[in-house]
Amino acid sequence: MLRTESFWIDQGSKLGFAAIAIVVFLAIVGLVMFLADNAPKRGRDVIQLLLFVAPALLLLAAGMIWPALQTIWQSVTSKAGEFVGLDNFVTIFTDPTMQVVMRNTIVWVIFVPTFSTIVGLAYALFIDRSRGEKILKSLVFMPMAISFVGASIIWGFMYTYRSEGFPQIGLLNQILVWLGLSPYQFVETPPWNTFFLLVVMAWIQTGFAMVVLSAAIKGVPAEIVEAAELDGATAWQRFLNVTLPWIRGSLVVVVTTITISTLKVFDIVRTMTGGQYNTSVVANEMYTRAFRLNQPEIGAALAVLLFVLVLPIVVYNIRVLRAHKEAH
Repeated sequence: MLRTESFWIDQGSKLGFAAIAIVVFLAIVGLVMFLADNAPKRGRDVIQLLLFVAPALLLLAAGMIWPALQTIWQSVTSKAGEFVGLDNFVTIFTDPTMQVVMRNTIVWVIFVPTFSTIVGLAYALFIDRSRGEKILKSLVFMPMAISFVGASIIWGFMYTYRSEGFPQIGLLNQILVWLGLSPYQFVETPPWNTFFLLVVMAWIQTGFAMVVLSAAIKGVPAEIVEAAELDGATAWQRFLNVTLPWIRGSLVVVVTTITISTLKVFDIVRTMTGGQYNTSVVANEMYTRAFRLNQPEIGAALAVLLFVLVLPIVVYNIRVLRAHKEAH
């Protein structure tokens, strides 16, 4: 009997809270409409802007700006909260483990955007207006529909290793066995394991590069291409002197977007190796230090470093796009 009564009391409390919330919401909407209808036109626009934008700005401040400020402060303090200046950043660049992390991150940032953009551009050029173009492009773009974790699990099965003499369930090691070679520990053997991990990222991002660049190539005016062809320009010369300059803005978008995604890569490394075997990168090490090794100050310093690395890329992207827009 008591349980029944408490249940109905709880339900009544929830319904009462919901009713109050609805009344408050309707009151706020009514106030907004009243102020909008009765204010002068110029003042009305300002009131509408403030009333509708203010909640979003408050959420932005509470969810992003304030945590970012806290992270910056934590990056220059010790675990006890004492100000230590740049000591945490010195640790990042001098600790042997962190040097491996930085090296791996540089390798990722150089290889993934370069490989993905080149392969995506080549695919967009050679498949453009060919028979079965839609199907062929869909196959390349399909990995973009898979999450990083899902892609990591798929490639994890591809790289799976079993000792020599045992049946291989990993595709690549089975191929090695068929060729008469010994199975290889793809994700456990440094330094090549970093390469096998970043292949996963490149596999995913190539589809993005192909779609964006394919759309940009189709936007090249046919008159310019035909004029270059009439002047005797070869296909390679038309690509270098006509197509490439025209799609420069799209190329910048592709390279910078993939670079930013690569700098922030976490899921692939965390899922496939957990950062072991000298495969950790900045984002993964940030998580490991902050939540696994109880070094929040180092994790915060890595987060700030990641922000500092991404910021100039974003600024450059905006400037190039603005200049490209003005040119066209």
